[in-house]
Amino acid sequence: MNAPIGDLFSGPALVRRGIILFIGMLSLYYFAPDILELINSAPELVSINRRWFFLMILFELVSFAFLWWLTRIVLPQVSWFVAATSQLASNAASRVIPGGAAVGGAVLYRMLSVSGTSSGQAGAALAATGGLSTTALAAFPAAGFALAVAGAPIPESLLPAVLAGGVLFPLLLAVGVIAVRTTRPLLRLGLTISKVVAWTGRLVRRPWQFDPRKLVRERDSMVVAMGDRWPLAMVAAALNWVFDYLVLVTALVAVGADPRLSLVLLAYTGGALLAMIPVTPGGFGFVETGMTYLLVLSGITKGDALLATLAYRIVSLWLPIMAGSVAWLIFQRRYGNATEDSSEQPQPSGEPAPQDS
Repeated sequence: MNAPIGDLFSGPALVRRGIILFIGMLSLYYFAPDILELINSAPELVSINRRWFFLMILFELVSFAFLWWLTRIVLPQVSWFVAATSQLASNAASRVIPGGAAVGGAVLYRMLSVSGTSSGQAGAALAATGGLSTTALAAFPAAGFALAVAGAPIPESLLPAVLAGGVLFPLLLAVGVIAVRTTRPLLRLGLTISKVVAWTGRLVRRPWQFDPRKLVRERDSMVVAMGDRWPLAMVAAALNWVFDYLVLVTALVAVGADPRLSLVLLAYTGGALLAMIPVTPGGFGFVETGMTYLLVLSGITKGDALLATLAYRIVSLWLPIMAGSVAWLIFQRRYGNATEDSSEQPQPSGEPAPQDS
């Protein structure tokens, strides 16, 4: 997206958002029975020891901290305060508003600009952090396959789950290094995406196309923006997802489930992808239904899957939304009204703001 932020609230943009809202309402109606079943399991949350919730919140906080670190790696001049408050506020905006990825990106862009970051640097930061975060998530299925080959189940103790995070991290890092250092795997991935896009276009009778070289160009742009800091940026992006994944693992252990790490990882990836569907706030309905279904397929009982999904979403979605509101107010107290016009018109990147699932 290359339009000024004001265009996000123009007539056509509001009409599009209204259409998305209408589709979202239909989706919620469709998922209503599953959502009600999830809500009905809420009283059972009291059966979870508060220590487990503390651990889940701690993992989620660490996950967000790696996103803040990622921002500071790309923009070393940005303070921890700005990195944290801008990410929390933009994440909340993108989750509350249906189809709000563009709004979230604009909020992040604007807050970075108000704090003293130039428009060019802010745009490069959005592209780099968004691209790295998406790349790390895309590596999860491969990591899940590797864990499946290793046959790593979770016993009753949480320690093996934490160790699994230690196994997952180098796998994601290895995929990232390959993507940065070599071109052929990216081109092959681009060709695969191109075929899928073209096939989908034929189904809906649309001339959809995808240039396989786009992945290579975006990779090169990210590397240029980060310079020699890209290894640290890849570490931060990977660990962001790893610790959010551990929130779900902790929730499963807390409800007494005995899942397999590899299958839970695939269920987690599915939930993260469903959260990107821009028709309900934070993918509400899609994520809860999809993740519960995938967890049941992985061997978790439906009752445990419902309760674990509910606990995970409270920690990963609703608490960060509340934290984002507080972050916005704190930021405004320091920098004034971040929505006032300035001499520079922000032009956010097409990449969505990096978010925690």
